[in-house]
Amino acid sequence: MEIMERRLKNILIPGGAAFAAVLIPVLLIRFPVPVNLFFVRFKLIDAYIAQVLTLGGINAILAISVNMITGVTGQLSIGQAGFMAIGAYSCIAFTADLHIPLPLSMILAGFMAALFGFLIGFPTLKLTGDYLAIVTLGFGEIIRVLLTNLRPLTGGANGRSFTIVAMLRPELAFATVTLSLIIVLILLQNFLRSSYGRAILAVREDEVAANANGIGVFRYKMTGFVIASFIAGIGGALYASVISFVKPDVASFNKSIDYLIFVVLGGMGSMTGSVLASYVLTYLQEFLRILQDYRLVIYPLILIFVMLFRPQGLLGMKELSFVRLAGRFGAFVRRKRAGRGEHGHD
Repeated sequence: MEIMERRLKNILIPGGAAFAAVLIPVLLIRFPVPVNLFFVRFKLIDAYIAQVLTLGGINAILAISVNMITGVTGQLSIGQAGFMAIGAYSCIAFTADLHIPLPLSMILAGFMAALFGFLIGFPTLKLTGDYLAIVTLGFGEIIRVLLTNLRPLTGGANGRSFTIVAMLRPELAFATVTLSLIIVLILLQNFLRSSYGRAILAVREDEVAANANGIGVFRYKMTGFVIASFIAGIGGALYASVISFVKPDVASFNKSIDYLIFVVLGGMGSMTGSVLASYVLTYLQEFLRILQDYRLVIYPLILIFVMLFRPQGLLGMKELSFVRLAGRFGAFVRRKRAGRGEHGHD
């Protein structure tokens, strides 16, 4: 009975938090009721903020993809933007050319990126450290060049537009991205707590010891790499649906470095840390636009100061848990009630 109650809490509490995170901002954007006056008056939520939060959610999904390889599997990959581009163009091709419904196209785009992840990872994951980073960097550049030259499919260097009227509404785009992020985060967290996830963590900590205990090192490296590629493909599909325009430059080296910065700032191995850093840095980039070209100086300085005073990242290896927060709040309420009861009895 206790185990069932614990499992029920692990589902209901994050589910309730996810429902509130998606529904409340959507209602505040969509319906200007009297409750919304406070938020609109002080510019806490509007269509522009919703767009920034949507971009932050897409960046968070891609940061989770990078963290799955770098922080969880222990491999250095700087080519995740290539898998994102594959997911973006695959989503456009499935939806616009093959007329597949958008939700199914997004899932198929994730599997397409996972397929490329398997094909790339199979010959390269025996490499480690800088060698793997160089190979993944080369893969990202190859994808960018191929997308530039496959003009009938990708539109060449000018890119390809992807217009879906429903997805251009800010509240629907925000809800779709946020809900996708929460689903990815919950599924990945549960996977990491399973026997497969613990085996991947064991490979990250010590490959020799993991191999000595019967854990297939290459198998679990490949598993982590394919999962990360799938998540990047989902992020690319969401990017194509929300932005409505994709260029081959999304597979560039600079994009991969941006997502790696989110991971380092949030904490290597901390999924919720990557999500937090993605939202913070996305909003920071938009906020610094008022400084025009000076933001290109101030933004790196902020990152340098954070790394100097918090080198382990915002959360380090820790994870935020709605279940623990709800448990602590419940314990606090019970203590308050107990204190009032003793005071009233006296």
